[in-house]
Amino acid sequence: MWPTFHGPADLPGVPVVPRQRTTLPPEGVTVTSTGDPEEALGQVGMLVAVLRPGSASRRARAVVREVLLAEGVPGDDIADAEAVAAELAANCERHARPPYEIRVFDLAGVPTWCEVVDGGPDLGWIPAVLDSSRPRIVPDLFAENGRGLLLVRELSQGYCRAYPTTTFTTDAPAKAVAFALPTRWGTRLTCPPLLHLGRRSARLRPEP
Repeated sequence: MWPTFHGPADLPGVPVVPRQRTTLPPEGVTVTSTGDPEEALGQVGMLVAVLRPGSASRRARAVVREVLLAEGVPGDDIADAEAVAAELAANCERHARPPYEIRVFDLAGVPTWCEVVDGGPDLGWIPAVLDSSRPRIVPDLFAENGRGLLLVRELSQGYCRAYPTTTFTTDAPAKAVAFALPTRWGTRLTCPPLLHLGRRSARLRPEP
């Protein structure tokens, strides 16, 4: 089952872009997979950038900013998304082992979902902190990291998740902490893990 889009009822269609000619469904429409994801929703695209220790936050910010600027997202929303990506990248460096990656997925040509990945597969209590239905309680033992995750939850408006994955570059077990990217219409979309679909059209961003 593909996720439900949330946003204004008059959500416009996605403009035609060279590599995609599909449109996003309006609010409340759930797109279901028929076995061929391209038929159901259009090709899932993925941009991958390796995050190096010492510059992970800076590069995560740059990747998100570049993608959202190109999409025409308002500046305040870009700043919030940059802050989320930078916080997650910093958490990777502080609390997990390499490799680190940032992965931006686009659906029907629109950037919608961002994963920050590290080589530590244990999710621990991260999903509980990101769950917007739970009280904002941070375990004392992990207070510093927990506050950062609460910031992620706040700035992503609760459209965030954590789940097991594998790294794109090494295919080793890993975890992803992911959040919905803002769009120029103000809509957000919570996605399932998309790596298995994104691999088919993945673009590895060269290091600066």
